[in-house]
Amino acid sequence: MSTHSEQSAVTVLGLGPMGRALAGAFLDAGLPTTVWNRTPGKDRELIERGAVGARSAEEAIAASELTVVCVVDYDASDAILRRDGVTDALKGHTVVNLTADTPDRARDTSDWAAGHGIRYLDGAIMTPTTTIGTPAAVFIHSGPAKLYEEHRPVLDTLGGTHTHLGEEIGRAAAYDIALLDIFWTAMAGYAHALAVARAEGVSARELAPFAKGIGAILPPLFEETAEEVDRGTFSGEGNPITSAVSSMSHIVHTSEGHGIDAGVMRAAEGMARRAIGLGHGTDGFIRVAELLGRSGS
Repeated sequence: MSTHSEQSAVTVLGLGPMGRALAGAFLDAGLPTTVWNRTPGKDRELIERGAVGARSAEEAIAASELTVVCVVDYDASDAILRRDGVTDALKGHTVVNLTADTPDRARDTSDWAAGHGIRYLDGAIMTPTTTIGTPAAVFIHSGPAKLYEEHRPVLDTLGGTHTHLGEEIGRAAAYDIALLDIFWTAMAGYAHALAVARAEGVSARELAPFAKGIGAILPPLFEETAEEVDRGTFSGEGNPITSAVSSMSHIVHTSEGHGIDAGVMRAAEGMARRAIGLGHGTDGFIRVAELLGRSGS
């Protein structure tokens, strides 16, 4: 551990499961750590481990040059940070906001911070609470590179991989949104698959090993299709959209035959049929990424 991080103090605002994990990692690294939460009582275990429990957000902020915020969303972080006494206390300090929300909210908060003399970095945590403080943790950050490098020794004590994605403040949130889109769409698909399988007499445990096999197919496809999207080429060799639509329609038919809502798959099928209608039937399914972007512009 560096001398810098040994001497650095840090404040954590927000003591939900992730906030407690962050504060715990700082404590494990030997950093003087001050904690505060809007709801009293969540700091007890951390205080027993050596943290200082502040009576107010203002008091917590005053204890450290660096304040890490991790709450449920930016409505919650705004409710904490954008109060006169707290805003005054933050002047000249650095805030690293690890709260998940939209890129626009990150940009708005950055503008607010700049207007009040507050140094600001945005970020996101891409792994569960159990990974914090271990090599498996993954953090992404965006904002001024010089400010990030200044505080990196402290942030590194949270473990894992830290990636600075650029100075545009909304970039970490943009990655976060896109990656969570993959995660929750995949989980919705898996939940639907389990429902259909159960209706056909296949248990979740029976399906799971085969589901893992399907999941293993995806990473190389992500790499391959990412290159196609960036190049603007959408080869359907081996699996054109017309073939994809056929299998999607089978899923819809089987689901609805059991009275299972097939809305998610119907939406995917609709995107594929739109691509075919626009003359892209021989392209691969990833062509829909371009069509979605075009419709949103």
